Amino acid sequence: MKPVALQLYTVREYAQEDFLRTLQQVAEAGYKGVEPAGLYGCDAHQVRRILDDLGLVVCSDHIKLETFDDIDQLVETAQILGHDHPVTGLEHAAFQSVDAIKAGAEKFQKVAEAIKPHGLKLGYHNHCHEMRQFSGRYGLEIFLEDAPDVQAQIDVYWASNFSTVDVPNLISKYADRTPTLHIKDGPLIKGAAQNPVGAGKMDIPACVGAADPDVLKWLIVELDNCEMDMMQAVRDSLQYLTSAGLGEANQ
Repeated sequence: MKPVALQLYTVREYAQEDFLRTLQQVAEAGYKGVEPAGLYGCDAHQVRRILDDLGLVVCSDHIKLETFDDIDQLVETAQILGHDHPVTGLEHAAFQSVDAIKAGAEKFQKVAEAIKPHGLKLGYHNHCHEMRQFSGRYGLEIFLEDAPDVQAQIDVYWASNFSTVDVPNLISKYADRTPTLHIKDGPLIKGAAQNPVGAGKMDIPACVGAADPDVLKWLIVELDNCEMDMMQAVRDSLQYLTSAGLGEANQ
């Protein structure tokens, strides 16, 4: 079983009101780690102290693309937070043509090479638009081929592109460079709200099982939206992963 973290974008509405209380609730739910997506006005030192006190670790950090413009700051923040895996993605426009994909890959590869000496591995987080095909190849495949030092952070729900992609096969193909998986579930219907992990249509065990257990380090729960109380969905998602024998929680 792999430790389970929460992508804090999931609980952004709570975090905007009270970031500390939100982190406390995440810890109380039993999550072992978090993946920030912004620090809500706190500095990295302060967040690290809070997380240490709560028994949470930063498994990775979803950074803004502008962070690429200041490599020193990127490295320093990662070192303060105590992780080795900054992650981000590109917008739709970057996957509208092969030339655009290759340009984006070149940019990511340069940053990956720049931070590698500091012990950091840059990750790419996908949504649906990377699963558009060009001559039988997904845009994400073209991107990863042209950015060999970039790790794949496959979001299983978005990678399915609403049941048009064999996600376990995709994960298996990049198993040697997939240290984290975003675990998300839902009805696989465009525009529909998502479900707690285990309550939707995704075959979560098959997705997790397709990863290389020697490479995969974290399962990261993320829900973009949900019709039920999000904090309850967060708890239900962790309960499913642990009861299914897929994830490990704090007791």
